[in-house]
Amino acid sequence: MAAGEPPETEAERRAALLREITGEGGFAFVASEEKAAGGDSRAAEAAREMAWEQLHSGPWSEVGPAWRDAYALACLHVARLRQAADRPAALRALDMGLIMGGNLLRADLEAALARIVAEPGDGGGEDDVGEESRWWREGLDRNRDIADALNILPAKSLSCKKVERRSCISLEEFMCGYFLCESPVIISGCIDHWPARTKWKDIQYLKKMAGDRTVPVEVGKNYVCSEWKQELITFSQFLERMWSTGCPSNLTYLAQHPLFEQIKELHEDIMVPDYCYAGGGELQSLNAWFGPHGTVTPLHHDPHHNILAQILGRKYIRLYPASVSEDLYPHTETMLSNTSQVDLDNIDVKEFPKVENLDFMDCILEEGDLLYIPPKWWHYVRSLSISFSVSFWWRATVLPSKGS
Repeated sequence: MAAGEPPETEAERRAALLREITGEGGFAFVASEEKAAGGDSRAAEAAREMAWEQLHSGPWSEVGPAWRDAYALACLHVARLRQAADRPAALRALDMGLIMGGNLLRADLEAALARIVAEPGDGGGEDDVGEESRWWREGLDRNRDIADALNILPAKSLSCKKVERRSCISLEEFMCGYFLCESPVIISGCIDHWPARTKWKDIQYLKKMAGDRTVPVEVGKNYVCSEWKQELITFSQFLERMWSTGCPSNLTYLAQHPLFEQIKELHEDIMVPDYCYAGGGELQSLNAWFGPHGTVTPLHHDPHHNILAQILGRKYIRLYPASVSEDLYPHTETMLSNTSQVDLDNIDVKEFPKVENLDFMDCILEEGDLLYIPPKWWHYVRSLSISFSVSFWWRATVLPSKGS
């Protein structure tokens, strides 16, 4: 290996990482890791615990990349030593390495996952399949009647300007009519060929592809509520919560998670829409938004162009242009500065008087629809049924003109 080149094998990457951890004073970690490499399962667990403590020693942004890589390394050891006796524990260790670890050993984590996933599992209980499938279909069919939907939507919903709807327009039409003037649009008929449009309708398929995998979820009404929290659970546990939890404080949402980087089998079921290449587009992130009816993303804006693909179920979305930002009362804290203080489900007109008469546009996003949301456009999202959406954020090298 030439000087200055990145390590190519797992052993070389491991050796380089341990030198870096030693330089940061992580002598106990290195000692435990060396024992773990020799087959000591207790040492592997100890190394993982030490790295975990380092990940939580301060703000996430201040965690050194070496300790994230160290955590991934320890997860690899734990999975290797537990794989034969405890397959779910091995999968969880590798998923945690992907979610919380750094990039140095990502390929090694993915290779280890592929080996375990390729092995036959125990299989699920057949008795519950029929009931699960029935619940799944009922969950996807909720609130199809507009009158029912209006009962749970914010005041004045579907009474103002509707988001324009187009059928499978060309990239040129999208560029000229919407992208360059930064105007939202719904595009239908473009993703019907995606395997996800049929495969994800089957809950048993989702459980087979991802059931034993660990995912991060949000629990609570939404991320600005004081009781909101995050948890790590298996995908199967998440699916069970979707139909067993009726309390808003326990509402569970798999939100803004790069699920398709983690679970490659699901990534194969979707494609990047051509519209994401508008303006010399450079994809920034591809995230999953999956949850039961009633999940809410409060009024906020994002920095990138966004195509939101509605794979399963239906969502209500309300949009306000960037030009009215001050009238939407953004939070003053830096972490929430892209989020409005206004709760559209229960507007306090005395505290936020400017909001009541603001013009907006809204829509119900149906299965198979794509919604273009321009940068800085404020949007509120509510699931009307079980809903699985995928967001494609991209950054343009050709800047649009400032439209309406």
